[in-house]
Amino acid sequence: MAVARTMATIDLVSIDSMQVYRGMDIGTAKPTVAERAEIRHHLLDLVDPTDDFTVAEFRTAYERALGEIDSAGRSALLVGGTGLYHRVVIDGFDLPGEWPEVRADLDAEPDTRALFERLAALDPAAATKMEPANRRRIVRALEVTIGSGRPFSSSGPGLDAYGPSPVAQIGLRWPRDVLTNRIAARVEEMVAAGLVDEVQRLAPAGFSRTARQALGYREILDALDGRMSQDEAIATITTRTRRFAVRQERWFRRDPRVRWIDVEHDPVAEATPAVIDAFDT
Repeated sequence: MAVARTMATIDLVSIDSMQVYRGMDIGTAKPTVAERAEIRHHLLDLVDPTDDFTVAEFRTAYERALGEIDSAGRSALLVGGTGLYHRVVIDGFDLPGEWPEVRADLDAEPDTRALFERLAALDPAAATKMEPANRRRIVRALEVTIGSGRPFSSSGPGLDAYGPSPVAQIGLRWPRDVLTNRIAARVEEMVAAGLVDEVQRLAPAGFSRTARQALGYREILDALDGRMSQDEAIATITTRTRRFAVRQERWFRRDPRVRWIDVEHDPVAEATPAVIDAFDT
């Protein structure tokens, strides 16, 4: 927001797999109505939480948004979010096809660990690059491996290849203890802002396979259904978010093209000049 306020020709483009869902606002830290009225945002509120939404669909929406921005003579600042989505749009990966019947069979297996072990047997190279609890990625890798008859790891150049890119990437890095405290405060703020009411409002229609991966929502659903207390749900969200932050930093740290800024006090003051310089060069 600070960069866009300084540079009048900047549009913000969310690269986040969960901000695409309408109504999932508080738990995904979506920009406010006032912020979106002030600065033009893209790739928010694309589908309902009842809809599945794939990275291939995201790339199509991204390319359309970039075309609109370019036609208007403006520049795009990609913001936030999901590591795989970043790689797909920044590096233009060719994505393998989809096999809905295979995916349906895999979704019927409730044991994520069993799916991971199956992937390890069929495509060890892919399994070594995934967290055993990341059900969404495991199912996708198995879907491609089984559906195509070729290992998922053979699709494209692979996530370990970091070729030249016209996109400047800037990462913000906090001391781990500060990040831990910020996550705890953020979860408390989301609950205070009405996260429970938000989940309660969306729950009757249900969440799709992809939407239910969002941190915070399934925990609050468990609390609403009496499977845990609200305090337990808040503690669980905090713990899972901390673990996710560690995995996220590890993902981006592998990319040698990312320029890291170690934040000491004020991320806006410390990072904004670097982002503006990247546009100027």
